[in-house]
Amino acid sequence: RAAAADPSTADSSDSEPEQQQQQPRQPDTNNSDDSDDEPPQNTTADNASESSPHQNNNDNHPDSNTLRILLSTDNHLGYLEKDPIRGNDSFAALEEVLHLARLHRVDLVLLSGDLFHDNKPSRRTLHTTMEILRRYCMGGEAVNVQIVSDQKECLRSVVSGRVNYEDEFYSVDLPIFAIHGNHDDPTRDGSSELLSAIDLLSVSNLLNYFG
Repeated sequence: RAAAADPSTADSSDSEPEQQQQQPRQPDTNNSDDSDDEPPQNTTADNASESSPHQNNNDNHPDSNTLRILLSTDNHLGYLEKDPIRGNDSFAALEEVLHLARLHRVDLVLLSGDLFHDNKPSRRTLHTTMEILRRYCMGGEAVNVQIVSDQKECLRSVVSGRVNYEDEFYSVDLPIFAIHGNHDDPTRDGSSELLSAIDLLSVSNLLNYFG
């Protein structure tokens, strides 16, 4: 009887695996169908996600209607220039400003006062400043900034009668504008010439001095 009972249990166990094997097959078939349907949907979503950023960049380009100005003030070039440790700090700071201007592709740089620490900067300070400005302002890219005012009325030391990047004999693609502060004010030393150190940079076509 025990032996007769064993075959019956064996038969039932033999039939159960068949049902268990059939049951997993149906989900497997459904999963394969779903997997066949999912790739096109995922592919479509991927294509949409890839194309939408490009469309947004083209439609809402940040440069199309935006004037980007990098403002830098109180540079005080030449401050502690004889200090063996801090003598180059002011020049390094100016170079960092112009490097960021290039990196972020600004439309113009505005130096808004006290570019020099002394009213009559040393020859070393002038030479270093001119070298830095020349290295960063010259280039062949187009400038998209237009001065609509009378340039002879609002700019000082104009060589060609217009801003430096409109001079056909120069290739300037980073416009730099400057005003003086109390340190480099042309009237500070009481001279009747009314010339500032910034006038030297302007007459060299390295920047546009107004004020």
